[in-house]
Amino acid sequence: MIELKGKKALVTGGSRGIGRAIAEELSQAGCDVAINFLRNKKAAEDVAKNLKKPPLLLKGNVSNEKDVSSMFEVIQKEWGALDIVVSNAASGVLKPPMELTLHHWHWTLDINSWALLALAQKAVPLMKNGGKIIGISSLGSVRAIPNYTLVGASKAALESIVRHLAQELASKKINVNAISAGVVDTDALKHFSNRDQLISNSQQKTPAGRLVEPKDVAKVALFLCSDLSEMIHGQTIIIDGGYSIVA
Repeated sequence: MIELKGKKALVTGGSRGIGRAIAEELSQAGCDVAINFLRNKKAAEDVAKNLKKPPLLLKGNVSNEKDVSSMFEVIQKEWGALDIVVSNAASGVLKPPMELTLHHWHWTLDINSWALLALAQKAVPLMKNGGKIIGISSLGSVRAIPNYTLVGASKAALESIVRHLAQELASKKINVNAISAGVVDTDALKHFSNRDQLISNSQQKTPAGRLVEPKDVAKVALFLCSDLSEMIHGQTIIIDGGYSIVA
């Protein structure tokens, strides 16, 4: 088992789906966990019941600089240090490209891409002995998916930021990487008008024979947060059961 006892971890969007699974996995490994949420405090409190230690519950919009600063003020006060950041919180506008507006662009890119950079800028000064930063991406960063224009662009931007941060921070013993998941049936997928088709198509084409589950992503996140990943920098690790290798 991977042991992370005493490590301090922040998971944004940690009250549901992939974020929740990662928060639970890190807690099981011994981490003290801070869970960021935007609106649903009850969901965050429900996650807290499954963790080994009471987490910090941090309400805030990760695309808002004041909210990010407030979250890190609490982390500084309560912990004084940070070892792990998982930038998982995401949102986005799902529309055909010809219907998108500048407002849609800012909403999607600020939450899905800028947030990673903002979190890193606040976290690095607290990572005195090195650390791990992970961004959660998706296959839409490199594939054209109906109505996924802006979310796909935001995930591609996130993966690029990961590479640049990795180059900048490797000398500080800070690993920066991304995890790109295939189709995962979470609450976020309910916003897709073609949800059923996406699930069916993925089930049929995935060599592993099943959809990716949040716990699959969480296990890889745990690995990336451990010393086993010491020489992995700036990479995007795909978890899709082999879906993306099938023609």
